[in-house]
Amino acid sequence: MLDYLLNHYDRLLSLTWEHIQLTAASLGLAMLIALPAGMLLSRWRWLSVPILSVLGVLYAIPSIALFALLIPIAGLGTKPAIIALVAYSQLILVRNVMVGFQSVDPAVVEAGKGMGLSSLQLFWKIELPLALPVILGGIRIAVISIIGIASIAAWINAGGLGVVLFEGLYQNSFPKIVWGTVFVSLLAILSNQAVLWFEKRAALRAKGERRS
Repeated sequence: MLDYLLNHYDRLLSLTWEHIQLTAASLGLAMLIALPAGMLLSRWRWLSVPILSVLGVLYAIPSIALFALLIPIAGLGTKPAIIALVAYSQLILVRNVMVGFQSVDPAVVEAGKGMGLSSLQLFWKIELPLALPVILGGIRIAVISIIGIASIAAWINAGGLGVVLFEGLYQNSFPKIVWGTVFVSLLAILSNQAVLWFEKRAALRAKGERRS
């Protein structure tokens, strides 16, 4: 078991880096969609039920099935994987962005307006800092979800640690299955702790904003 790690650690690290790149690209694109969408739903609440319902249906599609559906459209590789991962993370991210902005106390916003802040200043100085803890909570859950589903994306040649896991299954190689699982789990745990640290910092800052 340990022999496999010692002999193939360089490949495991390379696949881990591929997994991180796939996760980061998917999360970045997902946030570019989720942030404006969540802000829109926080203001036009009547849209939230139909849009979140559609995102819920997307989230319920099995990952293997969605990857298979995307192959004729986007081919194999990272492109269909990123499309699927972005789609899967939208429900979590959009909902948390929406709830985060809805949780901002209107009295605090009105106080900012009374101080002469513009709409852009209100967003950066008041609304976003107060909504950030909830948004980061969604990002933390989405990151863990993306890391897990990205492992299955190796099935469509997207790379990452799923390559080792699938090789272990096909070759009946217990060391590959174990170390692939260990590295995916470590990546998820470390990512969770990193985002959680930022989430706690944002929560402390939001408390200070409310008191002031």
